[in-house]
Amino acid sequence: QVQLVESGGGLVQAGGSLRLSCVVSGRTFMRYTMGWFRQAPGKEREFVARISRSDGSTYYEDSVKGRFTISRDAAKNAVSLQMNSLKPEDTAIYYCAAASPLTAWPNVDYWGQGTQITVSS
Repeated sequence: QVQLVESGGGLVQAGGSLRLSCVVSGRTFMRYTMGWFRQAPGKEREFVARISRSDGSTYYEDSVKGRFTISRDAAKNAVSLQMNSLKPEDTAIYYCAAASPLTAWPNVDYWGQGTQITVSS
């Protein structure tokens, strides 16, 4: 069983930065495509970013391109999301996600518990 544990959420002013981390345990980390989703109050959960298991290529939702950076550290079994130039509309619960090679993104196999990001104006 794979477990994803997130950390790094909190309250920040608009224009500030935060870094989320997600530590993966239970299976071989590099087998999984890793990513982040978010869910704002009253809205559907949406894709934010992902990083490929094969070549480390990255993909971003349009509204975060140029501001967010996803990366993975195989030695730590962790994936991170560096968030810069944060905006109030980035306020949401952020979820770490993992998809096995047999699962077509944006479907995922495992979710983290979620961490709250609040950006004040």
